[in-house]
Amino acid sequence: MIKTIIFDFGNVFINLDKPAIERELNNLGVPSINSEMYTVAGKYEKGLITTEQLLQSFNNIFPNISKNEFSHAWNSIILDFPKHRLEFIEHLSKEKKYKLILLSNTNELHIQQVVKNMSLTNYKRFKNCFNKFYLSHEINLSKPNLDIYKFVLNENNLTAEECFFIDDTKENTDAASSLDINVWNNNPETEDIVDLFTINKDLF
Repeated sequence: MIKTIIFDFGNVFINLDKPAIERELNNLGVPSINSEMYTVAGKYEKGLITTEQLLQSFNNIFPNISKNEFSHAWNSIILDFPKHRLEFIEHLSKEKKYKLILLSNTNELHIQQVVKNMSLTNYKRFKNCFNKFYLSHEINLSKPNLDIYKFVLNENNLTAEECFFIDDTKENTDAASSLDINVWNNNPETEDIVDLFTINKDLF
């Protein structure tokens, strides 16, 4: 029996344009994102470096691109949060049938853009739906490392087999599945979180 539902954020609730960052950086004259940039981004996602350190690191590599230009390109991935999804999670929360947890790989700049796009009021409405709200840069852990799933299970005294995890990245759901967590690797192009119980009716 499923007792806890663990949700990803991007491409589950809020829409993302994942190729946008590289596309916008290309427009600024960056030919490609190299391994050094990915390493810095990974540290930032885990909250191991500050926003200023991220911006300065990138500015050191590409001094002709301003920090504001980079921030704009960095946040171009964040799109809208459809109202029907907010209403869905609010309804689910009010039912109190399941423990609800958010587990997202995200960073400070992206969350600032999320709040800007959906409004602080709606962001607070969303956050208040969850029993626990985990952002990678706040807990210094990120998916698909198994440590982040073990952290969630241990901190909340959860049994893996009683948990259901939704994420649009297969690498993340595969990792969770290896710990016996039930998973749904949703396709944001063809599936919507509001159809959670219809698509996964065999488990609920």
